[in-house]
Amino acid sequence: MPVYLDHNATTPLHPAVLAAMLPWLESQFGNASSRHEYGRRARQAIDEARQKVASAVNAHPTEVIFTSGGSEANNLFLKGAAASLKPGLVAVSAIEHPCVLKPAAQLAGQGWMVRHLAVDGAGSLKIEDYAEALLAKPKLISVMLANNETGVVQDIAALANAAKASGAWFHTDAVQGLGKLAIDFRAVNSAGVHGMTLSGHKAGGPKGAAALIVDKRVELQPLIAGGGHERGLRSGTENVPAIVGFGVAAELAAASVAELSSRMRVMQAKLEAGLVVLGARVFATEVMRLPNTSYFAFPNIDGETLVGKLDREGFAVASGAACSSANPEASHVLRAMGVTPEIARGAVRVSLGVGNTEVEIEQFINALRVTVGRLQGLTALATH
Repeated sequence: MPVYLDHNATTPLHPAVLAAMLPWLESQFGNASSRHEYGRRARQAIDEARQKVASAVNAHPTEVIFTSGGSEANNLFLKGAAASLKPGLVAVSAIEHPCVLKPAAQLAGQGWMVRHLAVDGAGSLKIEDYAEALLAKPKLISVMLANNETGVVQDIAALANAAKASGAWFHTDAVQGLGKLAIDFRAVNSAGVHGMTLSGHKAGGPKGAAALIVDKRVELQPLIAGGGHERGLRSGTENVPAIVGFGVAAELAAASVAELSSRMRVMQAKLEAGLVVLGARVFATEVMRLPNTSYFAFPNIDGETLVGKLDREGFAVASGAACSSANPEASHVLRAMGVTPEIARGAVRVSLGVGNTEVEIEQFINALRVTVGRLQGLTALATH
């Protein structure tokens, strides 16, 4: 089996999660809205999962709105809040995932003004630009907790606290944080965060289950109208197996985050020491990053080509544009950081997970040494 080093894209299902889901895929098939015993059991399972997700991030169960994925949760906050407000300014960081940038762009077609908050060369929000944006009194702000490409972590509590005076609703996409960082919704909510997005499949859970943790003072209009599920904010028969799995995954992620992040930090350091020896440029090393994420490029080597070669060598990694694979352009995150297109097109991401070992890191560096050497030889031949 290939060595899997792409955990920011998705993670393998934890065995305990699968075990918890199986009954709800087999004998426990009830609709949670049904009044009979099958339905009551399904409703209880959802309630228990909601409690687990809430506990994992120190939120109240009534603040947890289950969705089909992080993309839906991000859209629900931005579009749902916008539909309850008169058009104004929406401010989003320039390095957001497309599922924040694109809804913001759609709001621009509905009378809203959109401001992309600038980042510095390390991928951190530029405080001067942010302060200037706050003077314009934005109504909505969305800044991700941790970037899916670089792994850069923003000081969300400080940013939200600074935004309080503007009266903006503040949202953070925390999808990449679950299981890698200790997340405390109550603490950041006190600082001024009104909404937070989580996703199960980024932390050992199944695809198809995510959540918007939302302060109940925020008035949202639903994206999906119907039977009034999820406090009327997300109608549709609940995906009970996936929600149950998400609950268990969130519980496990919160319990193991300290140990796992410590172990991944050691592997990250080992990997990046090897990358530097090979001549790679590693991005954003000077600021706080996720403990599992390393983003790098080699001069004059195309990232997509390198990913393909490494795949054939038995290592699954991602190129810079993995979150928007239909778009082969250089990473918008690196471009926002001021990285030249030539370097940005060479970007490759390694994102570690629970199953990775230091031996695999050594094997990867060895394979990379050989692969990069071959590609550099080809490049040298082509330039003569």
